[in-house]
Amino acid sequence: MELSPDVKNDPHGDGMAALNNRNLKADAEAIFRAGLQAVDPEVCVRRHLRLDGNRLVVGETAYALDRIGKIVVVGVGKASTTMARAAEAVLGERIAKGLVITKYGHGVPLAHCQVLEAAHPVPDENGVTATRALLDRVAGTGPDDLVLCLISGGGSALSPAPAAGIRLADKQATTRLLLACGATIHEINTVRKHLSRIKGGQLCRRANGAAVAALILSDVIGDNLDIIASGSTAPDPGTFGDCRAILDRYGLWDRIPGPVKTRLEAGCNGKIPETPKPGDPIFARVHNQIVGNISAALGAAEKVARSRGFTPLVLASTIQGEASEVARVLCAIAREVTLSGHPVAPPACLLAGGETTVTLKGTGLGGRNTELALAAAMELDGARSTLLLSAGTDGTDGPTDAAGAFADGSTLRRAKALGLKPAACLADNDSYHCFASLGDLLITGPTRTNVMDLQIVLIAA
Repeated sequence: MELSPDVKNDPHGDGMAALNNRNLKADAEAIFRAGLQAVDPEVCVRRHLRLDGNRLVVGETAYALDRIGKIVVVGVGKASTTMARAAEAVLGERIAKGLVITKYGHGVPLAHCQVLEAAHPVPDENGVTATRALLDRVAGTGPDDLVLCLISGGGSALSPAPAAGIRLADKQATTRLLLACGATIHEINTVRKHLSRIKGGQLCRRANGAAVAALILSDVIGDNLDIIASGSTAPDPGTFGDCRAILDRYGLWDRIPGPVKTRLEAGCNGKIPETPKPGDPIFARVHNQIVGNISAALGAAEKVARSRGFTPLVLASTIQGEASEVARVLCAIAREVTLSGHPVAPPACLLAGGETTVTLKGTGLGGRNTELALAAAMELDGARSTLLLSAGTDGTDGPTDAAGAFADGSTLRRAKALGLKPAACLADNDSYHCFASLGDLLITGPTRTNVMDLQIVLIAA
């Protein structure tokens, strides 16, 4: 691959002029945006929702319109409003009632569905009020009706419905503890489901026998229906005992709020009912359909990488673990590509997707993607013609306005020239400010989709 003039004329002699290698940076962003386009919520919904004469086809299930009393549309998640816009395009005036809950700043105008916004990743009172209204919509249905559920990542935090005896503050405190300790989304949602009146299949209890059809944009590894947005329409295999084991594993049992501990202890002792399990009759008329996931994003990214002259290699769609450790592995593979041409010869594009975690030890600002990128910068220091982009498909990396960040072999040198201390930034979980100073954040704004994160590593010839 032809290198940019900036690289050829690099006065520092390190083969890269500090992310002035505009070609690699532009290539990486174009590959990332191709992945986003492949999981556009409206496109995904329209592939799985259509009218066929007098039938409404949702996924692989067809409903006779003349046998449906009313259609109620509800949704939760960062992509719920764009998913609802697609549903409105298909159903129009057939929607009797509609309500969707999304993250602040992620709403779009809708004609037939009310849009309510709430906080993410820690729930707030607006989320409680919005979820109460959503449950009321569902509770107003009966056996002749159809509830169309539009579910995407972020739905867990955006639909707080605290169980009896639990306050919102208790759920907020528990969520913060789980987020800070490096727990996986599977573990976090297992606990959330047992503190809720909607999660873990409990939305279906409110439907009064109505048919429930859910179109789901997956943001979890393995597309587990019970984990995406905490599985409001799916049976829950987890138990109160599992919650206790998770909290013990991270040393949180004695730190969680008293009401949470009391509820979980009661559940472990069989004093309160479990979430509905596989085989429960409430799921007899429930159909769940995955409409988009990280594999679709990786497939599109792979095609665009090839069109730009790279040989693409998808490493995995199930990446998880501590962000800094994942960075080391990705960079080790990139070094092998450069040294030996294995497992693919340069110019190459390594692709990975999934969701890493960060165990918070400092007080800085950042998310898992900028943390991964900064850890990668440590590994790539001095490397010639290699660039990494790690970014969230929802356009938001943790509590920041960035989707992620770019790192290359010159990142550390440039940071030090500005008086920054990258190692100290990483130790303080302050990756955001480091990349902001360098101008290497990727800021997309709300993408209104969410299928976890993409890592793109480009190695020029």
